[in-house]
Amino acid sequence: MKAVIGISCDICTDNGLLTLRQQYIDAVFRAGGTPVVLPPSMCPSHAGRCLEICQGLLLTGGGDVDPAYWGEPPSPALGYVSPVRDYFEITLTKKALAADMPILGICRGMQVINVAGGGTLCQDLQTGMSHQQNAPRSQLFHDILINVESKLGQIYKTSPVGVNSFHHQAVARVAQGFKPTAASRDGTIEAMEREIVGFVLGVQWHPEDLDDNCSRALFREFVACAQSAAINIQ
Repeated sequence: MKAVIGISCDICTDNGLLTLRQQYIDAVFRAGGTPVVLPPSMCPSHAGRCLEICQGLLLTGGGDVDPAYWGEPPSPALGYVSPVRDYFEITLTKKALAADMPILGICRGMQVINVAGGGTLCQDLQTGMSHQQNAPRSQLFHDILINVESKLGQIYKTSPVGVNSFHHQAVARVAQGFKPTAASRDGTIEAMEREIVGFVLGVQWHPEDLDDNCSRALFREFVACAQSAAINIQ
């Protein structure tokens, strides 16, 4: 059996329309997994039921995370937030972390991992360096430096590397039990991973849009870890 990878998606609160970019699904397929889209809900038991059918969790990109989750008032620069998506993904992530389920967080997804773990976010980057490219999603925008001894470093096997970039929020205080493993030249955290054995890794860029060996290797390692993981959902 191929590993079932649950993929989070966005929801429009005005009309209930669920949206997910095809590139996430394609990346899981290419890596050998079976993608399943997980619809968000405010129902307290929904996240646990979703995880019961999954061996791995892919948290996707999207809008801003509500700063109320880490006890800050909203910045004037705060973008659109979805209460349903925030609640569902943070609940989902907490349960997946407790079950030692492999997790890959992409852009917003990395931020959700950090908030679910008790960390904080910067609501609006002001470093003098742009992190929101006005270019095709497959275009490399800036480079990052990777800790070569980290799990990400073992997968990518090179540093620095070029990445794309579409965010203005970013990890501030890293959650306990996690460590930053890559950064851009302005000091912005570009990747983080759980310190204990297992696969819980977040990246601030969008590897699903990059057709290169490193990005493909990241998804293959994620799916392979999901395939072999022993999971107990509570």
